[in-house]
Amino acid sequence: MHFDILTLFPAMFQGPFDESIVRRAVEAGRISIALHNIRDYAPGRHHVTDDTPYGGGGGMVMKPEPIFNAVEAILDDEAPSRWAGGGEPPVPVVLLSPQGRLLTHRTARELSRRARLVLICGRYEGVDERVRQYLCTDEISVGDYVLSGGELAAMVVVDAVTRLLPGVLGDPSAPFEDSHADGLLEYPHYTRPAEYRGYKVPAALLSGHHAELTRWRRQASLRRTFLRRPDLLARARLSEADRAFLCQIEQEQQIGEGAQET
Repeated sequence: MHFDILTLFPAMFQGPFDESIVRRAVEAGRISIALHNIRDYAPGRHHVTDDTPYGGGGGMVMKPEPIFNAVEAILDDEAPSRWAGGGEPPVPVVLLSPQGRLLTHRTARELSRRARLVLICGRYEGVDERVRQYLCTDEISVGDYVLSGGELAAMVVVDAVTRLLPGVLGDPSAPFEDSHADGLLEYPHYTRPAEYRGYKVPAALLSGHHAELTRWRRQASLRRTFLRRPDLLARARLSEADRAFLCQIEQEQQIGEGAQET
């Protein structure tokens, strides 16, 4: 998979992309990343990339010309004008923005099925609206908060998508057991020693009994989701046994709250 990242600050990516899973994925040929400085595509001697907003207001707005020029030069024969009439674009052009759809596990998996992604990192007060309307095919937010620019968001997208690609992680099943993969938070993890400062690893993990281990992990995942992110349960795939266990947790919580009141 190939990522094209358009940014005013390409040096920001050197540290995060030179370490850990992303670096190993690049070295293994699973992904490739190209950083493009938007300023290089700005017309004029001074390569201006931003200007004051029409109608007044504080801050600066990124100009459309450099971004359009960059995307069209990068995609070359797959230039956006070729899909202006509608239909599925050959390459997704994604604007990182707090106004976009939320990046979820499902969104990351959807993006991981593409062979190539173009990620545009906004800055300042944002980008000219014509970039959103006539150039981008998608707009993604990494959370309900505002960052200084889209660079950190682009790093999150690359990392989230990369780890879902076949052959990137050492354990092929890992992406399917992560938090949010099946709509629930992941179960707790433990490692040696079995007892530390008097704190013991749950007996089910030491039993060697596969069915007991599987049941413990499922119930631990359900309990953690119920306590931390109950909103996820409305969309999760739950069995009758799962629902019965959740009812048990709810009853335990009600009893506990009643004991506190007395």
